[in-house]
Parts: sequence; structure tokens; C-alpha cells
Amino acid sequence: MRKIVILTGAGISAESGIETFRAEDGLWAQHRVEDVATPEGFMRDPELVVNFYNARRAQAAEVTPNAAHRALAQLEAEHDGEVVVITQNVDDLHERGGTQTLYHMHGHLKGALCASCDHRWPAPMVMAAGDACPSCNAPAARPDIVWFGEMPYDMDVLVGHIAQADIFVAIGTSGNVYPAAGFVAEARHAGAHTIEFNLEPSAVGNQFAEHRIGPASQTVTEWVAEILAK
Repeated sequence: MRKIVILTGAGISAESGIETFRAEDGLWAQHRVEDVATPEGFMRDPELVVNFYNARRAQAAEVTPNAAHRALAQLEAEHDGEVVVITQNVDDLHERGGTQTLYHMHGHLKGALCASCDHRWPAPMVMAAGDACPSCNAPAARPDIVWFGEMPYDMDVLVGHIAQADIFVAIGTSGNVYPAAGFVAEARHAGAHTIEFNLEPSAVGNQFAEHRIGPASQTVTEWVAEILAK
């Protein structure tokens, strides 16, 4: 009954049509990271930031889970051990693909957060700068997204899962964003077998014991079939 911990990044959603952070065109290419993905950027121009995430929310609503998302849900449902998915993505494709045990370490497009009192609630499809918090009424609503310079969610829980993993898998991650990029080192230290699925080795690719190169919809689906056949 092996425990499998899976980290997913932008690459798994790219095949569904979600633009990656480093795409040469699209939403991210139109803005500086400092302007739309930092607390300072939100303080300078909340309308710009809110509108940026409105556009991302609309984009995410138009796409559907791909074969890799569905394969991970099948693995969770049919594997005789525990399967935990940790995602850096802020879309809901894992949920719609059927995954149950899921941690959004960088927040979620469907969430709103009060910058004043930290209250959370479901975000409307279109947020507006200055929207009032339903708890404290401060005009401080922001997307519930972990921006650069902020601490990812549930880190203590995630580190605990990684320490217990028999197999640690990273799918479609760049290996450039910490602390997620450090998970493979923690998993190796704990004795896990480590596997990277990507179109090319990531920035921390040399730390993985095994590599599967190619589209996640193909490589992840094949791997899940192998695991379930054992």
C-alpha cells in the first residue's frame, strides 16, 4: 500500500488550454509579474490586478480537464494506497477531473480573500476593485491567490505528506518556484522514489530518479495504467 504524493504545475493544465506563466503570448505576456502577482502591485493598482484575475477566471471556465487530470483521479480511486495531489495551479481542473484529496498551495481563482481581515468566500465570476468583505465590510476584496512574496497554503501539512511518500511525482512543473521546487529534495531525503513528467527536464530535473518526457496526457496516463496493473 504505497503512498503516492503528486505535485502538479502549469504543464498539466496547458494541454487543456490554460496559458502557462512563461507563455510567449496571452495574459501573462501582457503584464509584469510585479504588477499583477505581488501584494505591492495590488496596493498600487487594485483594479488592474482584479481585472487580470477576472480574465484568468473566465479563461479557466472555458476549458475542460484533460486525460492527465482524469488519470490522476482514476489513480486515487483505484490505487490500494493513499494518493495526495498538491497543485501549484489556481484552476479547478483537478476537481472537475475527479480528484478528491487536493491541496491548492497557491490559492484558487474561485476564491476571494479580504486583505483586511483574511476572511475567505467564493469569488464571483467578475470581481471589482473595492468590493466589500462580507465579514468586516472593508472594501478590501482580493483574489485568494498566493502572490510572490507570500507564504503558500498548508505548508506544514504538505511537508508532512511528502515525508511519508513512497513515490513522489512532479508533473508539468518548471522547478523555478520555491518552496515547491524543493519538494523533490525532501522526498528523496525521506526515501521516496521520485519521477518527473515534463516536456523537458525542469530546473531541478537532476534531482529526480526517473524522467518521463512528453505530453502529460500521454505519459501520465501510461504511468497510471502501469501502477494500477501491478
